[in-house]
Amino acid sequence: MQDFFQRVYRIVAQIPEGKVATYGQIAAMLGNPRGARTVGWAMQAAPSYLNLPCHRVVNKSGMLAPGYAFGGSENQRVWLEAEGIGFLCDGRIDMKQHLWAPEDVF
Repeated sequence: MQDFFQRVYRIVAQIPEGKVATYGQIAAMLGNPRGARTVGWAMQAAPSYLNLPCHRVVNKSGMLAPGYAFGGSENQRVWLEAEGIGFLCDGRIDMKQHLWAPEDVF
């Protein structure tokens, strides 16, 4: 499991400003397309000293993390908006515009 978490962290570190990735997308990139929940566990366990842009990882519909993450979903939204991420009227991220499409992450 620890190796999987480390691989997740390597991918998350590469998400550029102004883009987001989904839990499922990261899991699929690691060869485990049904591992979105495990990616979420990795995000929750991410050591702060890695300075990962965890706020750029969202669910597939563009919903923000639950209120307990990031000190509240409003914090995550503020950080993403500061990076130029746009939101739809219903509060979800505009995934068509901001979903990260990496060509090569390894």
